[in-house]
Amino acid sequence: MVFLAEGGIGALGINLPSLIAQLINFTFLLIIIGWASKRFLFPLLDERRKRIQEGLEASEEAKNRLAQTETETAAELEKARQEGQGLIGQAQQMSARIQEEARQSARAEGETLLERARSEIQLERDAAIADLRREFADLTITAAERVIRRSLDRKAHQELIEEVLAEAPQGGDGKDGQT
Repeated sequence: MVFLAEGGIGALGINLPSLIAQLINFTFLLIIIGWASKRFLFPLLDERRKRIQEGLEASEEAKNRLAQTETETAAELEKARQEGQGLIGQAQQMSARIQEEARQSARAEGETLLERARSEIQLERDAAIADLRREFADLTITAAERVIRRSLDRKAHQELIEEVLAEAPQGGDGKDGQT
């Protein structure tokens, strides 16, 4: 209280009643600002904090969904790759089977053509033998006509030739005993 008694505060140029009024005003203003900030500012800040928190949670959820989607995509790609490998394997097996069927078909066709060719050769051989027999028969008839100097009818000649030819393989040397 020394300051008050001797005019200590007054000597500094401070008016005590004015200082007390200013302190009361400052305290009153501080209380009003505190009340206003609790009433108006803090709810705004709380709402902003809540929106930020929701945004962070949404971001985290999006990140989790992205990771899950990436995992699912990788699994789908692996599944598709395996299916593709399976299809390639099936195509290769089908190709091998088709090639084998084509080989077998070509082999069968070749055998058929070979059999047909053999059959045609046999027919041509039989036809050639028949032609040779006819020519031989004609030559024998001609030779016989010249030998006996007379002409026999064709039917009789043919019967005679067939008889001689039938006996020829059995006779051994092909001669009928006449000279």
